[in-house]
Amino acid sequence: MPAVDKLLLEEALQDSPQARSLLSVFEEDAGTLTDYTNQLLQAMQRVYGAQNEMCLATQQLSRQLLAYEKQNFALGKGDEEVISTLHYFSKVMDELNGLHTELAKQLADTMVLPVIQFREKDLTEVSTLKDLFGLASSEHDLSMAKYSRLPKKKENEKAKTEIVKEVAAARRKQHLSSLQYYCALNALQYRKRAAMMEPLIGFAHGQINFFKRGAEMFSKSMDGFLSSVKDMVQSIQVELEAEADKMRVSQQELLSVSESVYTPDIDVATAQINRNLIQKTGYLNLRNKTGLVTTTWERLYFFTQGGNLMCQPRGAVAGGLIQDLDNCSVMAVDCEDRRYCFQISTPSGKPGIILQAESRKEYEEWICAVNNISRQIYLTDNPEAVAIKLNQTALQAVTPITSFGKKQESSCSSQNIKNSDIEDDNIVPKATASIPETEELIAPGTPIQFDIVLPATEFLDQNRGGRRTNPFGETEDGSFPEAEDSLLQQMFIVRFLGSMAVKTDSTAEVIYEAMRQVLAARAIHNIFRMTESHLMVTSQTLRLIDPQTQVSRACFELTSVTQFAAHQENKRLVGFVIRVPESTGEESLSTYIFESNSEGEKICYAINLGKEIIEVQKDPEALARLMLSVPLTNDGKYILLNDQADDTGGSPSENRGAESEA
Repeated sequence: MPAVDKLLLEEALQDSPQARSLLSVFEEDAGTLTDYTNQLLQAMQRVYGAQNEMCLATQQLSRQLLAYEKQNFALGKGDEEVISTLHYFSKVMDELNGLHTELAKQLADTMVLPVIQFREKDLTEVSTLKDLFGLASSEHDLSMAKYSRLPKKKENEKAKTEIVKEVAAARRKQHLSSLQYYCALNALQYRKRAAMMEPLIGFAHGQINFFKRGAEMFSKSMDGFLSSVKDMVQSIQVELEAEADKMRVSQQELLSVSESVYTPDIDVATAQINRNLIQKTGYLNLRNKTGLVTTTWERLYFFTQGGNLMCQPRGAVAGGLIQDLDNCSVMAVDCEDRRYCFQISTPSGKPGIILQAESRKEYEEWICAVNNISRQIYLTDNPEAVAIKLNQTALQAVTPITSFGKKQESSCSSQNIKNSDIEDDNIVPKATASIPETEELIAPGTPIQFDIVLPATEFLDQNRGGRRTNPFGETEDGSFPEAEDSLLQQMFIVRFLGSMAVKTDSTAEVIYEAMRQVLAARAIHNIFRMTESHLMVTSQTLRLIDPQTQVSRACFELTSVTQFAAHQENKRLVGFVIRVPESTGEESLSTYIFESNSEGEKICYAINLGKEIIEVQKDPEALARLMLSVPLTNDGKYILLNDQADDTGGSPSENRGAESEA
């Protein structure tokens, strides 16, 4: 006998759209079978009641038996024997057309009754289980909706516990009802075939036993055929019993799992989080804006396919594209007092979709998976190994430091590299002919510092009670003496992302690699808080200023900036390398990464202009030429012309013209 397609009981708990789609095929098959069974029963009842019109009734039955082949069953495997058998019986019906006159009792016992039992027992059971499964699914959706609306406040722990128990009970109820429903649908595929055979065998036996003439006419030819059909039905019954035993055992094993399978948010300490995923599937809540200030959340099934994030509603045959994940960014967000929310942004930094996971484990695994896919690891020959290597390197390299004073004095041997003389003053120093390896730029395991900038409150607290030793050259008031004498003064709004020690400053690739490691470290450790500052670029220094108190937070000599560059794709990312002398007489190199409200190239232009001013100040004639090429303010300071009015106050057309002239 050919194998019969069946529903996998292991898919019942996940309740994925694929499982729902396959379930709909079985439901369609059951509905078709119900319609056909009703029609077949009507035909047999007509044979039973129409004793005087038996010829016409048997003719209709013959036609109905042939119609089985034309039925559009969604699951047609295993019906070849049934179809061939029905064809043969149709011929028998035509030959026995005039012999069925006194078969009322025998037809009622051997032909009509089995079909009625099949309809009332088997088909009704499937219909009842379908209704129970629908009710359990609705209760589960309602409980999950209540669970998703749980706030993060601790005083709601009692309500959270009750809702979590409600979700677990609803999920268990749905699991049990789906298992029973799946088993009934699987068994129906066998019972359907047996139910088609049994009434016809009874009908044939009744005909042979009742009519001697029929026995004389068909006994020799029908005995072998009926024997083979009976053996076929028995084999189907054996297969059904074996399959039923397997499904019972599998059902018991699946129901014997721990309660954590039904609990949506298990203990974080016991959850094993896989950070090396390059594929991820599961249900998430998608935030949709329905108005200017109103939003809705929809629970959908999401999965990754290559570099794409796909979404498949329940019952849909296939999923649709939601967002391209290549070179995107992902971060945790606080949204409408909901837990486990994260946002996926486009490569240009534009905010994208906001999703909510149902547990801490799912929340962190989704962030790690999207982060891995955004690096295009899936395009490599062995993406799993690449993901494991990159995450191991990142976990070794990212050691969050909560205070700038706690930074290690010596991060790696690369800090012993001596500073070389700067031979030219381009905006972005020229890179070497070949891109260095990552180990040549940044030593593996180098710690990353995430808070060079101290909050204003912490700064004021440290200044109470005496004068503070300031390692960054911060001033205690809002005046900056060098700004008054500086020919260049330009302000930018920036947010500090991180800094780390590097081994070289000979190429801009060291800045790009530092950007990658800093962003990866923030994603892995869920560090998304950034402090906003004003970056003042003068012809002497780079100074970070608190926007509220106007206190100088950090200051770097412009001559110590040996490399600076903006990200090639995310134009708002900018970084620079600082060469600082150590107490031992050696020099160390550190890279600082920022995110700017404007384009990073504008900051690079300002830094380059400041370094040019330092150089031309040695030559009065060159300084005069530079002063003629760059516009000045009324007090004699250079102004940086760019495309944003909030930086300079000039028009975009004038700014572009001044930039090209400079």
